Amino acid sequence: MIVTELLLTAAAIATAAGQASPAAQPAPTQAEEGQGAPVAGAATPADEGADIIVTGTRVEGRSRLDSASPVDVLSGASLQRQGTTELATALSSIAPSIDFPRPAANDGTDAIRPATLRGLSPDQTLVLVNGIRGHTSALLNTNGTVGRGSAAVDLNTIPTVALDRIEVLRDGASAQYGSDAIAGVVNLRLRQARAGGGAQVTYGFYDTDVQTANDRRHVTGENAVTASVWQGLGFGDDGYLTVSGEYTNRQPTNRADVDTRVSPRRVTGRYGDPAVEQYTGFVNAGTSLTDNLSIYAFGGYQDRDSRGAAFPRIPTAAALPALTRAGLADGFLPIINTKSKDINSAVGIRGDLAGFDIDLSLSYGRNTIDFRTLDSANYAYGAATPRNFYDGALSYDQYVAGLDVTRKFDVFQSLNVAFGIEGRREGYKITAGEQASYDNPPAGTVTGIPAGTALALVPPGAQGFGGFAPRNATERSRRNGSIYLDLEAQVTDKLLFGIAGRAEDYSDFGTTATGKVSARYDFADWIALRGTASTGFRAPSLQQQYFTQVASVVTNGVPVLTGTVPSTSDIGRALGGRPLEPEKSTNLSVGTVIRAGGFDLTVDAYRIHIRDQIGLSENIGASFSPQVAGLLTPFNVSAARFFVNGLASTTKGIDVVAHYRLRTAAAGAFDLTVAGNINDVKVTRVPTSTATLNPAPTLFARSRILTLEDGTPQEKVTGTIDWSLDKLGALARVTYYGNVNQPGTTPAADVFTGRHAITDLELRYAAAKGAQIGLGVSNLFDVYPDRTIPANNSTGVLGFPYYSPFGFNGRYVYARVGVNW
Repeated sequence: MIVTELLLTAAAIATAAGQASPAAQPAPTQAEEGQGAPVAGAATPADEGADIIVTGTRVEGRSRLDSASPVDVLSGASLQRQGTTELATALSSIAPSIDFPRPAANDGTDAIRPATLRGLSPDQTLVLVNGIRGHTSALLNTNGTVGRGSAAVDLNTIPTVALDRIEVLRDGASAQYGSDAIAGVVNLRLRQARAGGGAQVTYGFYDTDVQTANDRRHVTGENAVTASVWQGLGFGDDGYLTVSGEYTNRQPTNRADVDTRVSPRRVTGRYGDPAVEQYTGFVNAGTSLTDNLSIYAFGGYQDRDSRGAAFPRIPTAAALPALTRAGLADGFLPIINTKSKDINSAVGIRGDLAGFDIDLSLSYGRNTIDFRTLDSANYAYGAATPRNFYDGALSYDQYVAGLDVTRKFDVFQSLNVAFGIEGRREGYKITAGEQASYDNPPAGTVTGIPAGTALALVPPGAQGFGGFAPRNATERSRRNGSIYLDLEAQVTDKLLFGIAGRAEDYSDFGTTATGKVSARYDFADWIALRGTASTGFRAPSLQQQYFTQVASVVTNGVPVLTGTVPSTSDIGRALGGRPLEPEKSTNLSVGTVIRAGGFDLTVDAYRIHIRDQIGLSENIGASFSPQVAGLLTPFNVSAARFFVNGLASTTKGIDVVAHYRLRTAAAGAFDLTVAGNINDVKVTRVPTSTATLNPAPTLFARSRILTLEDGTPQEKVTGTIDWSLDKLGALARVTYYGNVNQPGTTPAADVFTGRHAITDLELRYAAAKGAQIGLGVSNLFDVYPDRTIPANNSTGVLGFPYYSPFGFNGRYVYARVGVNW
């Protein structure tokens, strides 16, 4: 805690602080040299083979092919040459190790979707913005989706127009960056420009044949439009201010099957992407203060309004009395409305002090999500039910202060020494909604319904998404401090060796330490061998520790509580819950780098073993045994679930990336890329008891275990051809996805996505300054995952598995028109 207090004191003194360490700083760009930034829409693809990286190394000037760890460098232009304007979707289409499923009918997870790296949990990948730790979403995924139980960074809060490039470190890096970097690190580097600018509008729609298990139809429409603009401004000798803005309006998609419960059969649900209206703005700035000192800052804000659908409420025999009593005998479709407001900001000073490169930084991030249930009903209110409900809010914020120091010494051929300290304060809050969203009406307020009658008839709360009650409200925070040392030595012309260590102290669970060693040996100019070994950790998130959603249900006319509780709550402790401990990992990797002329190939094998992994248990119900019933009776609780440590898993895989760049005077420039990931996750330990229950009820059902093992594709291969000749260009991409299992309660109910290849095509005209035109088709051949089987689709809503790594929307046609200046 002494380290934490020192850091917070330093942050208060240095109010101008703020970006990443020198190791995490962008290398000098054209903006810093007083020139305009590269034009993102130019026809000629960028040569990314010799890109200087700042992720995974603290040595200035190292390229991705010279590093000891595998790093992908993805240009902003490559992210924008797609039909989608969502960052996470664009990233997953060109980086085989990253997957971005598109869950539907899963409450807030429909609107804030998590991405995965190497098949691991979304919260086991660290996300940086300009080298600074990004903040997670306030949302905790508690439904049956990929990433269940995680609170991850929402990549879609950063618009692609604001980015210069992305660096993806595919290696454990907790010793270098701290918590969460078990699978790797994604570093989002903002555009820096003193001049130039551009504006564009992307418009697209679906033209697809939908074939579900019980229906076949053609869909044309479901439009999406995105308008973006950026401008670089210069001031002083080297000052830059880059401003970016984006607006998105996307209509919902619907791939629901026909509902077999109604006659005549028809589509009653809405199953697909939510409707989205979104505004995002970013600024990135910097300038010199003296010959040896400069200041920099960035800030971003996003307002996102998403509207997804819950399952339809239809007049079945069981539901008709409640529907009729509410005056909604024909049924209704509840809409779950999430309003997310997101802030990213940082300010900092860096420069040279007595021969040391220093960077003092302070950042702040915040995410707030307000929930509303629209076009719904609270049956307990009868015909007096409201139709729209305010359900409450979740919020998460994070302050990070850090001091990073680097210096090169003439030891061996060179020795780079980096060290620093960091302090972080996190806060988490649940705010209750209005009474009608979670409870019965106040006694005597509903005409014709005596007090207590409503409660005895139906469970209270908004249908589709019940609100947070005052008993769920909470406000928590924690602090942590860390110190690190990172050494990287060029021992000889051929041998590179690195070692790093980090110690952290958390106010809630105590201390942890991690380490990493890395080495690279260049046998010749054209071939090198590299490898790393490291330990890592992920601190339990505040969301996992304190999220609470307990609702009343009616059992035999008596209201009892059920839901998710903290492991350290009275209910959690009674069932054997304990304070959460950090997840621990051991990472091993070995690879080779081959290059000759315009060709380069990297092959990296890895093994990641995670222990003390955190998972959300199944509901532990009073009906399991008299012992459990006795433990729950004093709390008037019928069932509860909470997070527990104890899972263990081993992930093995291989990443292969091959590039070939051919430049010809007559035929133009060709960039050919084939990249693939083979990944296998095995759960090796599953807890079967708690501190008070031995044996306990099933803590993790087969569907939870299989989601960890088979919820992302074990094989993914992407092949891309990017051609350009002067102002003309074309891109063709084929992505192969291996089979994914969306597990059910029994093997017969499992749903498999199948093995599929998705083809994307784009033609473009792009002048360095002037018109920018792109015409393209995503999913050219209108490929869908395998259909959902009737055994796992009793409502008829789930037309396709929402575990599908490429979604289930079909062919998308788009046009992009803009201008650069």
